[in-house]
Amino acid sequence: MDLKNAMIDSKYEYYEQVLDSMIEGVIIVDAQSEVIFINKAARQILNLKDKCYNGKKVFDVIPNTRLHKVVENKKAEIDKIQNVGNVKIMTSRVPLIDENGVKGAFAVFRDITEIQGMAEEVTDLKRVRLMLEKIIESTDDAISVADSQGNLVMVNKEYTKLTGFNKEDVIGKPATIDIAEGESVHIMVAKERKPIFGHRLKVGPMKKDVIVDVTPLFMDDKFVGSVGVIHDVSKIISLSRELEEANMVIRHLSARYTFDDIIGNGKAMQIAIMQAKKVAPTRATVLLRGESGTGKELFAHAIHNASDRKNSAFVSVNCAALPEGILESELFGYEEGAFTGARKGGKTGLLEASDGGTLFLDEIGKMELKVQSRFLRFIQEMEITKLGSTKLKHLDVRVIAATNINLEDMVKNETFIPDLYYRLNVVPIYIPPLRERIEDIEPLVKYIIRKLNQEYGRSVERISKDALNLIEKISWPGNVRELENFIARAMINMNISEKEITVSSLPYYVQLHKKNTNGIKHDLKKSLADYEKELIEEALKANDENRKKTAQSLGISLRTLFYKMRNYRIK
Repeated sequence: MDLKNAMIDSKYEYYEQVLDSMIEGVIIVDAQSEVIFINKAARQILNLKDKCYNGKKVFDVIPNTRLHKVVENKKAEIDKIQNVGNVKIMTSRVPLIDENGVKGAFAVFRDITEIQGMAEEVTDLKRVRLMLEKIIESTDDAISVADSQGNLVMVNKEYTKLTGFNKEDVIGKPATIDIAEGESVHIMVAKERKPIFGHRLKVGPMKKDVIVDVTPLFMDDKFVGSVGVIHDVSKIISLSRELEEANMVIRHLSARYTFDDIIGNGKAMQIAIMQAKKVAPTRATVLLRGESGTGKELFAHAIHNASDRKNSAFVSVNCAALPEGILESELFGYEEGAFTGARKGGKTGLLEASDGGTLFLDEIGKMELKVQSRFLRFIQEMEITKLGSTKLKHLDVRVIAATNINLEDMVKNETFIPDLYYRLNVVPIYIPPLRERIEDIEPLVKYIIRKLNQEYGRSVERISKDALNLIEKISWPGNVRELENFIARAMINMNISEKEITVSSLPYYVQLHKKNTNGIKHDLKKSLADYEKELIEEALKANDENRKKTAQSLGISLRTLFYKMRNYRIK
């Protein structure tokens, strides 16, 4: 036992020597806040002449100490500045806890004058950081810098333009914050400590396709973070989009959106989302109903992506966009020589291309009666026969249809086959117009600003309260699509350096609405339509009637332009 005590005493002396050799002051107390140990540096800093303070309450030794509070609260206090007599110290206090509870606490501190001696070095570091930020801002590439944990600490303006996120959205957050699809290269580099080049990702609300190069940063052989350069390759993908538009909005693609992309907190919208989520895992036919621009196609994408068909084809066709007589051959396909002008070798129809996946039929009310009859047979039997062929082929296709027309009236007027209506109307989902969910306008505007920042290369951060209040008073006959076009025009009206959309940024007719609400409010819908028609006519004239260029100059899709020209009877 004496040998054991001797060994303990020896160890205690050893630890005491180690602690006394430190330049930081150290104080240790037990669970009753009584002093166990005060090292040499602590006695010097606190001007304690007597070495024997063991067993005394710590607050009797140091009047304004907080070590006893740390014992009571069991919470650490890190890097706190405290005045002790004429001395200012920076201290960290930590409780000592094991499975049985609090055993005590210790404080580590040093004279702050030593830290102040480092102030000049810190100032120099700030200058270096400022210079680094200026260099990063001056480059044409999008750059992001992450710390050793993979959290973003610095991004430049080109980054905000490319991703649509402001600095406040991402700084201090994990590098996954800006990723729409893929894995964060910053996180990968933080794990592997090696550079990664040419990694493909999709970033931001617009899911822009980018290539990322990330290099690790080392200081004194210690990994401290990584710097990434992001290259925009979405222009390559835009070629396929132009092909889509040239094919009159017949699309064969993977569904791009999920339920996470649907913005809507109002009761009516939440009901629609809940219904869509419930039906998504089944193979039931869905009929999406709602005005133009409410987001029916977005729901179709989300339903497909939430089903067991998400890895199969998602084929979309707008029944109203195809010339009369073409829809049938596009849906069912044809054999070589089936009709004059038939392609050599024939053509696979969109129904066959949808086999195992989903077919989305937008504006189903525009389908011709002849095609309705053939399509009804397909839904009943899940079999098709190509034009010019007698061979039946069985298919497995989930059908989602959408309409902004009252199909019940069409059935009464004998312009829509009743049996087809009943087959399509298995699970009807009503998507409310924007005027019925005013509470969603603010989050929608914020989302649109981010999206258009990417599209236009802007860095708009917010919208003023007055401008938002004014926008919320509009009935929005064109719904979310119209709201997006409206915000686009507001951003185009702004100077490139402006960060906030204000009332003065809004199109003229809305400013007029503010000045004379009583005289305008009943005719606002017509005013909106007249102004939009005038804009389209002017854009067509400026682009020599080239519809593709006109759509690009207006910031809308070719499909939307066709729809509006037909709606406003623009030739």
